Amino acid sequence: MKKALQELFTRISAEEPRVSFRLRFWDGTEAAFGRGAPVFVLTLKTRRAARRFLTAGVLGFGEEYTAGNIGVEGNLHELARLGTTPAVAGYTLSLTTRLGVLWHYITTLDTKSRARRNIRHHYDLGNDFYRLWLDGSMTYSCAYFKHENDDLDTAQRQKYDHICRKLQLKAGETLVDIGCGWGGMLIHAAKHYGVKGLGCTLSQQQYDYARRRIREEGLEERITIELRDYRDLTGQYDKFVSIGMFEHVGRKFIPQFMKKVKQLLKPQGIGLLHTIGKDRHTPGDPWTRRYIFPGSYIPALDEIMKGLGRLSLIPTAMENLRLHYALTLEKWLENFEQHTREVEEMFDERFVRMWRFFLVGSSAGFRWGDTRLYQVTFTNGLNNQLPLTLEHIYPGAYPEEKPEPFFAVKPGRLRQRDGERD
Repeated sequence: MKKALQELFTRISAEEPRVSFRLRFWDGTEAAFGRGAPVFVLTLKTRRAARRFLTAGVLGFGEEYTAGNIGVEGNLHELARLGTTPAVAGYTLSLTTRLGVLWHYITTLDTKSRARRNIRHHYDLGNDFYRLWLDGSMTYSCAYFKHENDDLDTAQRQKYDHICRKLQLKAGETLVDIGCGWGGMLIHAAKHYGVKGLGCTLSQQQYDYARRRIREEGLEERITIELRDYRDLTGQYDKFVSIGMFEHVGRKFIPQFMKKVKQLLKPQGIGLLHTIGKDRHTPGDPWTRRYIFPGSYIPALDEIMKGLGRLSLIPTAMENLRLHYALTLEKWLENFEQHTREVEEMFDERFVRMWRFFLVGSSAGFRWGDTRLYQVTFTNGLNNQLPLTLEHIYPGAYPEEKPEPFFAVKPGRLRQRDGERD
């Protein structure tokens, strides 16, 4: 088994030679990889932990790390970076593991009954838990950083404002938010843009918190939150938004989601879909689906675009904010690590390791792997009243004074710069 592990880590190290580390086996012997001082030491404490990693890849590694049978001393981020290499990302699971993953996928498909259970598995862990490491608005989605040192509260406000500008929100308009979380987007849009909004969530904890915040802000007449499946929403709205919810829809239900978007958005209305995605379809991470987000599915970009296009939901712009999400996750992790004692008291030590593994691995996926964060803006049918530029989103990006184009330079000036033509 040691030989197989050394061969695997030799391949991993060859793909990412900048990371130096040591591998410590259950009997105390070690193997060194890379050049220079190790940035971390990975300890496989038992034979079973090593075997699980060899047979089940990231799923087995995550389970054994969570159980405390794999230890890491040093920079966990650099270990996660190795996890994005082709040698790990393309690891072939054993037949037994593949069957287990398939069974879990089948039993967590987001039908209406299962969607509620899947969402509560994650989001109803408790507001006290999320309050420890999220920003003041309890926003649990990718922030928008104008500077890398922006704090979370600033970056999340910037994200909401970025979306509001893309939607071209105006006072008196109506906005529907599918998967509204703790209400941050609707509250921002109502306070700063004067809209009226409807949001829905399947999380009781989010629902209770959002309604309380809306009362405290005096926005009851502007915002309504419903504890309801998005498939049961009715009415038509000027603008549509969904932030960090599309990942929970499931591949099978993408057409149904898009049909509901079409029904809710008025003709020529503007919508925005903010979702984790990938450039192309890949099997994804079975550990995260099993332990963190049951029923989740990370869509490929072409699936998103085809789903919109089939219903004449016409994409007008797409932005990839992957580095923004890497920064967001790193700041969440920093906050999380400052409160591990409280988290352990709420749950247990295993839970702390599980969430640490999730946050670190997710950050690595955005920074070094194939995970993306797409913001896709679209209209319901043709809208010929849209601005010709993106100045409303990026002020100052289109200066009025433009440099003199090359073709306007006079021939005499060309001769002065090229003596051979005189």
